[in-house]
Amino acid sequence: MGKRKPSELNLLLAIDKPVGITSHDVVSKARRALNERRVGHAGTLDPLASGVMIVGVGQATRLLGRITLDRKRYLSRIMFGAETTTDDAEGEVTRTAPMSDDLLSPMFAKQLLADFVGELDQVPPAFSAISVDGVRSYKRARAGEDVELPARTIEVYSADLVSIDEVDGHAVWTASFDVSKGTYIRALARDIGRAAGNAAHIVDLRRTASGPVGIGSCLHVEDLDKELARASALDPASVLGYPARELSDAELADVLNGKTIACAARDAAGGIALIHGGQLRAIGLVEGGRVRMETVFPQGVEGARR
Repeated sequence: MGKRKPSELNLLLAIDKPVGITSHDVVSKARRALNERRVGHAGTLDPLASGVMIVGVGQATRLLGRITLDRKRYLSRIMFGAETTTDDAEGEVTRTAPMSDDLLSPMFAKQLLADFVGELDQVPPAFSAISVDGVRSYKRARAGEDVELPARTIEVYSADLVSIDEVDGHAVWTASFDVSKGTYIRALARDIGRAAGNAAHIVDLRRTASGPVGIGSCLHVEDLDKELARASALDPASVLGYPARELSDAELADVLNGKTIACAARDAAGGIALIHGGQLRAIGLVEGGRVRMETVFPQGVEGARR
């Protein structure tokens, strides 16, 4: 097998994933648009969902495992009256409940949403990508297995009512959520329906922010080309949440050879992004007054800013 040629692009992008395609579809479209083989993504969105998705190209794919994006924000529409197998509009109805007047009350909705703010034990949807004995939960559920996933602790930082509508005799709440990584908004909708003494599922979901990256930084994958990608590259240090340190030419030579370099007293212990010429050249670990290299990028990842 021939040696893989270097990527022309090495950067992180924010893509506004459209409804109706998978996260893998977005990666495939980006590969074709940029003519790059090494493309991946951090965080998955269901086909029904749209919004912020972080994509790595070239050497930036090596950053994807480090991107934690601990907080995410969503705008959702929750329809009352039925639960489904998937906790969204794509599933089969498993339970119904009659319309009640309190579901149209903003005061009732705001109070109920406020009750969901804080740490919660959440049971993920059976139709999710969580592995059960090495098999994805959704595959077991599609095969007709009765999947019972254990609860996990998540945190809801805010849950705010935007509006209430009545659609075909059903109450629909539009609500915004700021949540911790690993939170399923579909499961929140299910549990909100039960707490209301009713039944509910998601009919529309949009991720408006992933970590520090908001929807305003996103590109449409249909518009993507190399020039636009370079102009819109995300700052890798900011996305990683690491402090950035500019390297001198001499330090860069040491970094590219994997040597440690001295760190200033102000450089706190922990991960640090090492920058030179507008590119991320390494991720280092500050310890004992030195920076030890963990990941070095010979080509450099574009988009770095100070």
